[in-house]
Amino acid sequence: MTEISERYARLADVFAANVAAVPDDGWANPTPCEQWTARDIVRHVVSSQGMFLGFIGEELGDIPSVDDDPVSAWDAARAKVQASLDDPGRAQTEYTGFTGTSTFEEGVGRFLCTDLVVHGWDLARATGLDERIDPEDVDRVWAVAKGFGDVLRSPQAFGPEVEPPPDADDQQRLLAVLGRRP
Repeated sequence: MTEISERYARLADVFAANVAAVPDDGWANPTPCEQWTARDIVRHVVSSQGMFLGFIGEELGDIPSVDDDPVSAWDAARAKVQASLDDPGRAQTEYTGFTGTSTFEEGVGRFLCTDLVVHGWDLARATGLDERIDPEDVDRVWAVAKGFGDVLRSPQAFGPEVEPPPDADDQQRLLAVLGRRP
């Protein structure tokens, strides 16, 4: 396993734990992402896994529905991405995406791992789970966000930056840059 493969596995496990911890009555809760519910967050994250697999000619295939079983849907989606990351040939497959040419592994490290951190926080905020983000992940997402440039504010990306509290810590400042009210 590479560093990115290990990081993806760790973040996917954390996201899976959050998905599994959502109370039955929490799936319709609103999230920091306007017009999205907790279930919509999981649907988006599952869909993003499929989008990145599509960049290298792979697909999610027949997986459980997020509407019927969000836990199983996420587990199936992450297993497919993890299998591609753990296969050196597929991990190094190049594609042209939003920011130019990249390998699948680099794209997962930059985009999907960032999505897991940020949307993991969104899901936690919406459903009353632990909102703490590992400080190393805060630093990594901060660096990725800076590297996005104008893409950061494009449609289907992050909302407008908000003002963090005056005594904000690094996590709160990151979330504010990403359009979330910490």
